Amino acid sequence: MSQPLLLNLRDLACGYGDQRIVQNLNLHLNAGDIGCLLGSSGCGKTTTLRAIAGFEPIHEGEIQLAGEVISRAGFTLSPEKRRIGMVFQDYALFPHLTVAQNIAFGIAKHPRQQAVVEEMLDLVKLGGLGGRYPHELSGGQQQRVALARALAPEPQLLLLDEPFSNLDVELRRRLSHEVRDILKSRGTSAILVTHDQEEAFAVSDHVGVFKEGRLEQWDTPYNLYHEPLTPFVASFIGQGYFIRGQLISHEAVSTELGELQGNRAYTLTPGSAVDVLLRPDDIVYAPNSALRALINGKSFLGASILYRLKLPTGSQLEAIFPSHIDLQIGHDVGIDVAADHLVVFPAAGTVAAQLPHQELGVRRYDQQA
Repeated sequence: MSQPLLLNLRDLACGYGDQRIVQNLNLHLNAGDIGCLLGSSGCGKTTTLRAIAGFEPIHEGEIQLAGEVISRAGFTLSPEKRRIGMVFQDYALFPHLTVAQNIAFGIAKHPRQQAVVEEMLDLVKLGGLGGRYPHELSGGQQQRVALARALAPEPQLLLLDEPFSNLDVELRRRLSHEVRDILKSRGTSAILVTHDQEEAFAVSDHVGVFKEGRLEQWDTPYNLYHEPLTPFVASFIGQGYFIRGQLISHEAVSTELGELQGNRAYTLTPGSAVDVLLRPDDIVYAPNSALRALINGKSFLGASILYRLKLPTGSQLEAIFPSHIDLQIGHDVGIDVAADHLVVFPAAGTVAAQLPHQELGVRRYDQQA
């Protein structure tokens, strides 16, 4: 049974003053789901988050929360009336208040204030630390306090703005998983903003990829990786390279790596020039293969090694092999292609590459899924 719709952004345009940073934004979040706005600096993700929070007015469109319009052109419901919690990048804890007092700040009139504070402390694994002050805590502990404070009033929606950016890599990874578990255990809906793909995928049910103020795709992490709708999403998510090919049927492409056949039908006209996305896991080690590549770089990843490969034509690829396959830079290696989920786009620079997705027959995903 599908969850009810909680957050709905329709034809949204927003920015700062007269400057429009985000245009034509449409996305929604179901109750209990965690969404993420992902993109590089300046792409519009934080601007969108601030508009949802009510910190910035919008120029066009509307924002609905639980069926109620909370923002439209000329109207902005004040942040304190939105039942939206916020976790900031710098935690924004009150230094003169204890941990318990920080958590209790937003529930001053709650009849069970002390009990709620204790519940929140246990929830974020800080039981017994309520009497400490923020400066006596580690960065990870401070972030847990900020999360507990935001959850205490039981918001309909929680917004998290780059919440792990001040933490070291291992702590970010661990805390991102913990935050997801906490939100899911409470059934709390949330929107996360980040530029870190690993973080986005670890926390979120749906991720929106932004490019220059526009939403390229709103989808599950799996679909963003395996079914990107645009070349930008394909190149931004994960690792990979495009190689040029020619569509020889609705299921197969001729490339310098031979004939590649995917598990889908492509709606471009056979004979069309195409760009084929190949990710590192599409290239497999095949020492006896006639298909050879030159190793011009490698990165040891522990359980695997990422190799940078150069084909005879000069095209670049990457491949991930098990770490016991320890090959040397400058040597050639036999490879094969295992890419059932073959991703193909009209070749860059062709007329077809400029057409809308609908005209190209590119699969689009039901955002209600």
